[in-house]
Amino acid sequence: MKRVDIGVLSAKSGVSPSTLRYYEEIGLIQSVGRHGLRRQFDAQTATQLALISLGKMAGFSLEDIKGMFAKDGTPQLPRAELHLRADALDAQIRGLTRLRDALHHVADCPAETHMECPKFKRLMNFAARTNTRHKV
Repeated sequence: MKRVDIGVLSAKSGVSPSTLRYYEEIGLIQSVGRHGLRRQFDAQTATQLALISLGKMAGFSLEDIKGMFAKDGTPQLPRAELHLRADALDAQIRGLTRLRDALHHVADCPAETHMECPKFKRLMNFAARTNTRHKV
């Protein structure tokens, strides 16, 4: 099994050494030894880091992502959860598309002021409702 130094793994993956150490601390990845004071990782860790990055991009928490690996580090991707996340992303994309279209309309609206534009008023009402739901 080929070992990779933490610095090399960091350079190849784009993940900082401090993040690699943190991922190891929380159990997302495991070093396989040390060379002096420097952690060593096996080649599989690069694949794990790519999956971690993909999971983060998809909106999964690090704890969720941790559950997507077996004890030996092999991926065990939960298909049902992936479908749910994809559905949530579809809903987010639809919402963002509507927002983008509304902003384009408001920017080009022939109304004398934005407050006279019915579409802008609907956008403002939507924003007020959304803000109210997200308050803690």
